[in-house]
Amino acid sequence: MITNEQIKNLRDMTGISVMQCKKALEEAKGDTEKALLILRKKSSDLATKKKDRVLGAGAIAAYIHGNAAVGALVELLSETDFVSNNKEFRQIAYDLAMQITAANPEFLKRADVPESELKKVEELFADEIKDKPTAIRSKILAGKLNAYFKERVLLEQPFIKNPDLTIQELLDGAIQKFGEKIAIGRFARFSVK
Repeated sequence: MITNEQIKNLRDMTGISVMQCKKALEEAKGDTEKALLILRKKSSDLATKKKDRVLGAGAIAAYIHGNAAVGALVELLSETDFVSNNKEFRQIAYDLAMQITAANPEFLKRADVPESELKKVEELFADEIKDKPTAIRSKILAGKLNAYFKERVLLEQPFIKNPDLTIQELLDGAIQKFGEKIAIGRFARFSVK
């Protein structure tokens, strides 16, 4: 039996609707951790369904670190101004600006990595693993490439406020919460040296 307290706790943790939290808890037979995983999976599926929608609104957020020597701007887009004017949406934009300031990503998504950069990194790692058995070289190379670009691609980075989530998973959760497509448009990081 799922209690109202369990539903309330899950809703407080995720911000997702009461009905979605209740369904996830029922599917997980009352296990909150499993319910969180179910909600995360559903948010990813929902984000995939909404990927072709038009983004017509958004917000720009800035974060300047306390020493005033580093900061970032980010453009977070949504379908409607109803969502982009929402306080929680703007908090996500601010958190993304903080993420960019702290983690210094070079690219938004893996597809943005230039072919020349990809080849250069592949060559570097191929040289490092040349003495490994041939049968496992491709797996080792793929693992090294994923680890390398996970640090440099914003959507693949762990979220600084919750390292259990990637930035993409953070956005997927926001899509589930707000019920419309949300995406990062552009970002820039500035540093005095």
